[in-house]
Amino acid sequence: MDENLPVAVIGAGPIGLAAAAHLLERGLEPMIFEAGPSAGAAIEQWRHIRLFSPWRFNLDAAAVRLLEPTGWESPRLTALPYGGELIDNYLAPLAATPEIAARLQTGSKVAAVTRKGMDKTHVRHRDTTPFIVRVEHAAGEVRDHTVSAVIDASGTWSTRNPLGTSGLPAIGEDRAAARISSPLPDVSGRDRDSFAGRRVLVVGAGHSAANTLINLADLAKEEPETRILWAVRGASAEKVYGGGDADGLPARGQLGARLRRLVETGKVELHTGFGISSFADSEQGLTVASVDGRALVTDVVVPCTGFRPDLDMLRELRLNLDPAVEAPMELGPLIDPEFHSCGTVPPHGAKVLAHPEKDFYIVGMKSYGRAPTFLMATGYEQVRSVAAALAGDQAAADTVHLELPETGVCSSDAGSSCDVPAVAAALTEEEQASGCCSVPEPVLIGFPTGLAHGRSGG
Repeated sequence: MDENLPVAVIGAGPIGLAAAAHLLERGLEPMIFEAGPSAGAAIEQWRHIRLFSPWRFNLDAAAVRLLEPTGWESPRLTALPYGGELIDNYLAPLAATPEIAARLQTGSKVAAVTRKGMDKTHVRHRDTTPFIVRVEHAAGEVRDHTVSAVIDASGTWSTRNPLGTSGLPAIGEDRAAARISSPLPDVSGRDRDSFAGRRVLVVGAGHSAANTLINLADLAKEEPETRILWAVRGASAEKVYGGGDADGLPARGQLGARLRRLVETGKVELHTGFGISSFADSEQGLTVASVDGRALVTDVVVPCTGFRPDLDMLRELRLNLDPAVEAPMELGPLIDPEFHSCGTVPPHGAKVLAHPEKDFYIVGMKSYGRAPTFLMATGYEQVRSVAAALAGDQAAADTVHLELPETGVCSSDAGSSCDVPAVAAALTEEEQASGCCSVPEPVLIGFPTGLAHGRSGG
């Protein structure tokens, strides 16, 4: 790669900013493009959600080294942060450091990545030809940026899975967009007016669905006209309830038991075996039809069916993707949710993430494709290795290490990464205060996701 050209980093979330920090330590020049108005813009959408993993797993070492000279104070490492705290206490200060601020372009959406003067069919001199990153900047300006390498840390938040079956949108889903909320709405706060006193259909069987249902039940105590419907494709919701008293993580079992009680008492109306075939909007509400002919009428739908990577902007690159989960080919079998949970995914770096397109890497949540088993700490190790590889330090790139407990740090969900979401206060104030001198395993609030390890059956 041409060391006189910058390295494009797509996305200014935790992994993108960490990538920039590691590149700077390696003497490389990052150029960071963030589609949103600020760093962590996707996390801003779920700032009301508490993460499963404590701060010690959510801070990148190179990023911390950038922050420390500014007088930044580290959060207590055993605490479980909310999304908003992750932004306010870490990402925003990191983005404001002189080193990052000078290289961060917000309101800049990457539309395409290609090789200069080449489409994907051209072979000759391909590996030594710079990349072109086409960016839609603010006010509609479109510019092409010439870079030596590309690290795509753009995540998957912008491309949720469709609500229909077979991986396709249900008939009429696009026309019903005004009735479909974001995947993690703040039903008792910012988005309260959209849900209070209304009929709400939650679709999915992962953590996102469960947390939204419980928050809606709390809202219904204050707004008794609120009606809560829950649709899952599976034959039962047992996997969402967890192990109850027998659950190895008591908080998880208690939360699952609470959701079960809401269903058994009729406060949440559960519809199993409900694969959505179509949407039809009218003045009476949105009619949601299932493939077996049943129908529900609702005012708003909460989609908790997971996410998938946006690969359109990479069409002119030579990628080697796992055919099932759309992760880099060598990574796919390591993260397949049929066989792995977050804690059983082995550490991996540049070698596993590599594509036929030299000096191009997909990292972070997007590197896992459709698999839900991603952890932030995994992404930090990815970008440390990638930065080393781009700097020519192959030994450091190949030496990957990451130790995560298999339980207690994460559980997976097709609606999000393993780091989110959790509900309520995961630790009491007394428990939080006692964590100064030791690092206990974090308390996980959530649910097992049903199959062998990690796939949600939404």
